[in-house]
Amino acid sequence: MNAVIDAAMDAERIRALIEAVASAVIDHADELTALDQAIGDGDHGLNMKRGFEAVRADAAGVAAKPLPDALKAIGTQLVMKIGGASGPLYGTLFLALAKEIGPNGENAASAFAAAVEAVKARGKSQAGQKTLLDVLVPVQLALADGGPGILDHLAAIADAAADATIAMQAIRGRAAFLGERSIGHMDPGARSSALMVAAVCRVLGG
Repeated sequence: MNAVIDAAMDAERIRALIEAVASAVIDHADELTALDQAIGDGDHGLNMKRGFEAVRADAAGVAAKPLPDALKAIGTQLVMKIGGASGPLYGTLFLALAKEIGPNGENAASAFAAAVEAVKARGKSQAGQKTLLDVLVPVQLALADGGPGILDHLAAIADAAADATIAMQAIRGRAAFLGERSIGHMDPGARSSALMVAAVCRVLGG
């Protein structure tokens, strides 16, 4: 499905995407921290904020690069700046996307599918285990299905998928040590993923 991005990915648009995604994460850092305090180390919000503040600070320079190179730069920053498990996972997402994406994002759906598979491999996990994959996988499947107005639906799909993690028992990550006590709490990685999806959709759909 190649109609997700219907305009050239010039520097202005890439910068708008970077700033929207970074701001979405940074502005919700306290919420992400609270979610992680319930079932994790309590540092997801702080770590994600630190990583995306670094990304946002270099938005102009990164946006001047071709899209694949911009995504590679973002992924590298996230690996370097975000601690815990989230840095390698989100870094892998962006770095794998950088390897697959075309210069104007014309193959966004297939590139995102490859990136999600890379995250699965890096985290040795699958959807249904109360992780960020519980948002990334439904979003990827919706992209693959395509259809008119897909961008109008992706944010809602991501939000619903994050909400669905509340009822799940964690199988991977720090929360897995809680066993059944992890049920009843939203996964913080799923929430941060949903925030990013919504930000991308706002820019690309605008």
